[in-house]
Amino acid sequence: MTYVEGFVLAVPAANKETYRAMALEAVALFKEFGATRLVENWGDDIPDGEINGFRRAAKAKPDEVVMFSWIEYPDRAARDAANQKLHSDPRTKDGPPKEMPFDGQRMFFAGFAPIVEHKTDGKPGYVDGSLVAVPTARKEEYRAWAEKAAAALRAEGALRVVEAWGDDVPDGKVTDFKRAVQARPDETVVYCWIEWPSKDIRDVAWQKLQSSGRFKAEDTPFESARRVYGGFMPIVDG
Repeated sequence: MTYVEGFVLAVPAANKETYRAMALEAVALFKEFGATRLVENWGDDIPDGEINGFRRAAKAKPDEVVMFSWIEYPDRAARDAANQKLHSDPRTKDGPPKEMPFDGQRMFFAGFAPIVEHKTDGKPGYVDGSLVAVPTARKEEYRAWAEKAAAALRAEGALRVVEAWGDDVPDGKVTDFKRAVQARPDETVVYCWIEWPSKDIRDVAWQKLQSSGRFKAEDTPFESARRVYGGFMPIVDG
């Protein structure tokens, strides 16, 4: 199992290529510091939820696109060591550059420990990302539910399914993961994603799974109405 630093932010649509270039530079740096993979996903199919949504969570403006992205490490110790290097290395100790292609104050991030991870070889052409608030006391029940869901998704063509339990989830000044899902004190935020070969395969898979009735809101060990989800196009995967 890996350790995941997940983050969500809003980027002006006009800054897409500038952001991509910055992220490509970051891949080499984070890998030097111990990361194994960095993935940046550009919002493509982002619904507005009745209660929550990615756009609301990131306080996205009309001309902005939501990013759902993550950095993978071998374990939490490697993540912590990388963050220490970010604050001490001469190239990064002064923090981010003054001119950023997005509003850093509205970016939120946290550390997550995967509790379910099913994968096969291949890089994704599309990613489903979601955030869920799960009662902490129901962790094992959620894990069992997520294992069954992952098996169904893999059977329909998903390359990888990851369910990562909130481990180091700070409170932000403007935005954060807890606010994104309106998490209660007795709940833990779960950061989840599904990697698909393509959007077409993803769309067909979800149509089949939803028509089969295998994913009913009343069967989930969490409040489905507060779930945040969307579809994303990978723009950096290194």
